[in-house]
Amino acid sequence: MNAVPDVSVIVAVYNTMPYLTTCLTSLLEQSIGPDRMEIIAVDDGSTDGSGKELDRLAEQYPGTLHVMHQPNSGGPAAPSNRALEVAAGRYVYFIGADDHLGPEALERLVKAADEYDSDVVIGKMVGVNGRWVHAPLFKSTEPEVRLDNSELAWSLSNCKLFRRELIERHGLRYREDMPVCSDQPFTIEACVRARRISVLADYDYYYAVRRADSSNITFRTSLLTHLACGVEVLRSTAGLMEAGPARDTILTRHFHTEIGKIVGDDFPGLDRTVQEEICAVIKGVVDEFLTDSVRSRLGIRPRVRLSLAQRGAVNELCAAITMDGEGIDPPIVIDGDRAYSGYPGFADERLALSDDCFAITGYFTNRIAKGVETSSVDWSTDAAGRPTLTVTARAALVGPSALDPAIVRIVVAPLADGKKVPGARRRRAGDQVPEPVRHVIREASQHGAGTDIRAQIPVGPLVAARISGTRRLSVRLDVDVAGTTYEIPVAAGGALSQSRHWHRGRPYRVSPIEEKGRLVIAIAPIRPTRVVKQRLRRSTAGAGGKSS
Repeated sequence: MNAVPDVSVIVAVYNTMPYLTTCLTSLLEQSIGPDRMEIIAVDDGSTDGSGKELDRLAEQYPGTLHVMHQPNSGGPAAPSNRALEVAAGRYVYFIGADDHLGPEALERLVKAADEYDSDVVIGKMVGVNGRWVHAPLFKSTEPEVRLDNSELAWSLSNCKLFRRELIERHGLRYREDMPVCSDQPFTIEACVRARRISVLADYDYYYAVRRADSSNITFRTSLLTHLACGVEVLRSTAGLMEAGPARDTILTRHFHTEIGKIVGDDFPGLDRTVQEEICAVIKGVVDEFLTDSVRSRLGIRPRVRLSLAQRGAVNELCAAITMDGEGIDPPIVIDGDRAYSGYPGFADERLALSDDCFAITGYFTNRIAKGVETSSVDWSTDAAGRPTLTVTARAALVGPSALDPAIVRIVVAPLADGKKVPGARRRRAGDQVPEPVRHVIREASQHGAGTDIRAQIPVGPLVAARISGTRRLSVRLDVDVAGTTYEIPVAAGGALSQSRHWHRGRPYRVSPIEEKGRLVIAIAPIRPTRVVKQRLRRSTAGAGGKSS
């Protein structure tokens, strides 16, 4: 081995058999070769034979695999720190003892670090057995990224190549008082201090494995311990970085993940005293660090849950989590030009939460579409006795503006010949929108978590549209929110029957039809000769009936 190896690979080990054998084999067979690397494995008091496996392999690979044993410390921080004290490589690479590397991983990582003069290099990670990794970070190879201009904030594990000079210059070590997440303060500070950070997406470098029994330390630690460590990570970041967009990016990740996951699917099943204790801890950190800027970056679910926890609204919080777990979308509340998720706690004067906590940001076409159902499509007449096609539908929209026909309305829009019925979409600026058929009478009323809409579509304008060249029309629900129109195709509902109508002395067939589940109105003229033949057949059939 060279006097100074290119890379020191550090493996903290605690009861990881049989995954440990796969991990070490992947390291010992690296294409970089034994002369350019050293492996430092620290057994943290294993009781499953991991220590013996380390000693067995160390005998086979003397000078490459170095093994140390110590009493159990309760987490990976202490063994990682012990290994750092003896690491001699130009670079240091950390790998979980459950995981393994692609055969060329270390060689490629070191080459990239030297080529780009990088202090930190992250190789593409792949999840195994359902282990989650943040794949968007690895869309493309990037010689230089920052915490605030990339997906790096969502991939803060220590499974990266670090320049050892950076680590030693800043005295970077793991937090030994944290059984989980101890690598994050280390990784974040290394990334903040680094001159250059690179991402490699050209190869499967790292295979992150979830054990079959989910016994990785991340999955077997209590929620209260996770929360305490998450708070420490958040405080560490806030103390390290100046206030601004970069810090907000990392704090957003912490609130979404380290803090937000505590009020996840398991929360409703916890003892009430534990639930209250969790909410009290979350209140403290939310009060101190959840600024308006960070809150606005959070998705609707973590934003609502953290807000309810901040108020100690355990019942409402459990109800919101249960709704999400059962796939029940809360109704969309339309008020003026804003939309909100009607989760438990919204507009509850007792909780005094700002409506902004429930505001829907961005576009939500699919949310609207999921809540639209067609009850019936029938023929009827209007007050003047004129034929109309009556469409009755229900939308999961509530609030005062959901009853405003200028904001929520049924529209019949012409379709070009051969054109498919468009799916749910938002209307973009500059879109060419066909002029809809006017005079649709709309009635609406709110019941429970939705609004019932009854639209009477007069036949006259439909036939007039056909005379102008339109053979097919799409029935849709249009919703205007914050200057954006969301177009939702209305589904065909119930038995659809055609009807014949006269317009200016000519007969037309108006047929509500289904096209891939969507309601379309087709209009076609009836040839006069066909009308005469039909009348003759009926007359003949009637005469035959009388003579018999």
